[in-house]
Amino acid sequence: MSKRKALTWYQAWGIRLIAIVAALVVCAVITSLTTGLNPIEVYATMFAGAFGTTRRMWILGKEVAILLCISLALTPAFRMRFWNLGGEGQILIGALGTAACMIVLGDTLPNVILIPVSIIAAIGCGAVWALIPALCKAKWNTNETLFTLMMNYVATQLVAYYVIVWEVPKGSGKIGIINQSTEAGWLPVIAGNRYLLNILCVAIMTIGMYIYLTYSKHGYEISVVGESVATARYVGIKVGWTIIRTLMLSGAICGFTGYLLVAGTDHTLTTTLAGGQGFTAVMVAWLAKFNPLGMVLSSLLLIFLGRGAGEIATAFSLNQSFGDILTGVILFFIIGSEFFISYKLHFRGSGHKDKDVPETSPNSVTSGTSDGQDSENSKEKREDSANV
Repeated sequence: MSKRKALTWYQAWGIRLIAIVAALVVCAVITSLTTGLNPIEVYATMFAGAFGTTRRMWILGKEVAILLCISLALTPAFRMRFWNLGGEGQILIGALGTAACMIVLGDTLPNVILIPVSIIAAIGCGAVWALIPALCKAKWNTNETLFTLMMNYVATQLVAYYVIVWEVPKGSGKIGIINQSTEAGWLPVIAGNRYLLNILCVAIMTIGMYIYLTYSKHGYEISVVGESVATARYVGIKVGWTIIRTLMLSGAICGFTGYLLVAGTDHTLTTTLAGGQGFTAVMVAWLAKFNPLGMVLSSLLLIFLGRGAGEIATAFSLNQSFGDILTGVILFFIIGSEFFISYKLHFRGSGHKDKDVPETSPNSVTSGTSDGQDSENSKEKREDSANV
């Protein structure tokens, strides 16, 4: 095994494509052996579950946009080798700030003012929630993985508390649709579709994040800190401030995602609002090598697999776990393909002999040398006897 030289983008994606084809073949065999179904029909149903109707395509776009937005939020921190696993909590806190504005100010402010106020509240709440572990990391070098992970539980309990405070009706344990009659604070409908504005916002954010990480000074500093903290300090980069600034950006985008969920899609607040996507986004970012443009494809793939798995479970009366098995196999092959992008395997035949290893052992060489010396001594003795 040896490390490869840098591959071109089309070579790397060629390896990934081969891995996907291999995964589909394996899934087809599993489907035939365990269910007796035609694999082609199963794949067609998965495709129809995501792209079968216009409504399904819009829902797919909405879910891709939310997952992509979370992935964009985590990417700056991950490039800096700050493992921010607090995306779930930062989303919930942003959603909590949005819901508070919609509930408390919904009857007093017009939408033209309420929407910007809600956005600022969501972004600010997410940034502050990420600032807490960032300060502790910069000042006391705490473990950011555990810190951000534990902050998720605190955020969940805060949301649970305010859900009880604002529950409608009392005793139901849920808020319900916020401002359902007035739609105060809801994002406006564009071109007849409620999800279009969400998708456009995330598309603009994707391009902006790519430019920020690739061409800006801050993006360069993030990369240097991620490669070596000592080098960053040597070239004059303020590592502590870079950590704080980057985590606040990460939390702010997560907070904005919470705003999109409350004001743009769900219009309610629950402890399960993020739906585990804060952790799924880690896989999305890693599969794309922390490239914002590549995350569009990885987000689309994961959402497609998830929706397709649910569709085949419904269409063929299968357990939901069967669809999850197929999804897991496909992801296993895709993740495994990254190994072959970075490393190359060299196979040796069974008859191969190492040129550096002598064919004879040291004992045989010594023995041969000794035998030669004995033969030469015997020859000399015979010549002496003949002379005599």
